[in-house]
Amino acid sequence: MSGRILIADDVATNRIVLKVKLTSACYDVAQAANVSDVIAMASQRRPDLILLGQTLEGGGGIEACRRLKAIKDLSAIPVVIISPTTDRNARLEALRAGAEDFLSKPLDETTLLAIVRNLMRTHAARQEMQRRQKLAEEMGFAEPSSSFQRLARIALLAPAVETGLMWRKALTQELGQKVDVISKGKALEDSAQGNSVPDVFVIASNLTEQGDGLRLVSELRSRLSTRHSVIIFIDEIRNGPAAAMALDLGANAVMPGHFDAEEIAARLELLIPAKFISDRLRNTVDQRLSMAVTDPLTGLYNRRYASSYLERLEIQSQQSGKGFAVMLMDLDRFKSINDRHGHIVGDDVLVEVSARLRDGIRDMDLLARYGGEEFLIAMPDTEFEGAMAMAERLRAIVGNQPVLSASSGANVPVTMSIGVAVAHAGKVAPGEVQRLLQSADRALYAAKSEGRNQVTFIQSAA
Repeated sequence: MSGRILIADDVATNRIVLKVKLTSACYDVAQAANVSDVIAMASQRRPDLILLGQTLEGGGGIEACRRLKAIKDLSAIPVVIISPTTDRNARLEALRAGAEDFLSKPLDETTLLAIVRNLMRTHAARQEMQRRQKLAEEMGFAEPSSSFQRLARIALLAPAVETGLMWRKALTQELGQKVDVISKGKALEDSAQGNSVPDVFVIASNLTEQGDGLRLVSELRSRLSTRHSVIIFIDEIRNGPAAAMALDLGANAVMPGHFDAEEIAARLELLIPAKFISDRLRNTVDQRLSMAVTDPLTGLYNRRYASSYLERLEIQSQQSGKGFAVMLMDLDRFKSINDRHGHIVGDDVLVEVSARLRDGIRDMDLLARYGGEEFLIAMPDTEFEGAMAMAERLRAIVGNQPVLSASSGANVPVTMSIGVAVAHAGKVAPGEVQRLLQSADRALYAAKSEGRNQVTFIQSAA
């Protein structure tokens, strides 16, 4: 299953229809009929997403959302309110109650599933950062976070300058802070040069030409400097195909129909603090664990950290029922590279390969230098097909282009062999990590024996 979803509605038919849509997309779906059941089932099952009917028995979906967000252990679970109407006031009330999104009936299935994917992806990435933060605390390397929070840098990208100025005036009044209007070219230039970039982009679907808002979303998400910026996409056509595409490209939220300063302000009240928390978690992990748990040459996590991480991943997978994958990767004939070019060039190769691997994995994956020229990747919530596809992709990323040595200027051809092992969803048992490491090691040996520069899988013995 792709993830756990709790749906709640006081009408059984609505629950059944929604469950059919979600189970057909391979989600594990549970149902509740009232507010009390929602709280109890959320506490027991810890779903990855909660969909609440607005007219839910026992206080309504918005009240259920408020109660969920007030419970520390449940507050991080994304919530979507589903309303029988397009009432704007209800939409604003839901967002101000902490809901991540608000949908009106009739539901567009494509948009619904895009929102589900988007929120689950974001939730998984935040859980991963929190897991690493907790590990840092347990190892004594975390420091108390500051209560200071700076003002967010917000940029509007509108179809015309006059429109942008109107948007800025309305949003400035709602937020009480400075808001900038910038062009598409300015956004791309700053992100490419690594200049001080906005924390938030509000992007119209059509800027200088039809559909270029979507292309801008894709560009911003692909660039390191704006990868974690908040993006709100304004879709001029309610329930149009651009909404789902924007979410799948990485927009945090889509506003259907038109610019609404009140709604954007309500969304930013949730999205900006969440961004700053995620930024702080990333920085904490990077800074406080660096000396103890990272490899000084490559900057990757070292074997010590990877071992602790895998132990926690095993426990979490047992609790969530989700699977995970492990890869062991080894550079082919690395000794020959050192013998021919010298150890300094060998170090250049290790640094470049590490960078290629780091750029190729997901935010939620862990990459570590496991030994001399050996690397490990752990992939949470991953089954066989996804693991093998990622392994083949990484093998190609490493081997398709020689490494240019910064020290000698030599072009050094390099390839990598990869062994893959998978712990399947619902079947993670105590000691699973050790079994997977043994299986991945055997698979790596097989890849080497069968000619190198390939991916091999061996089933873990139960």
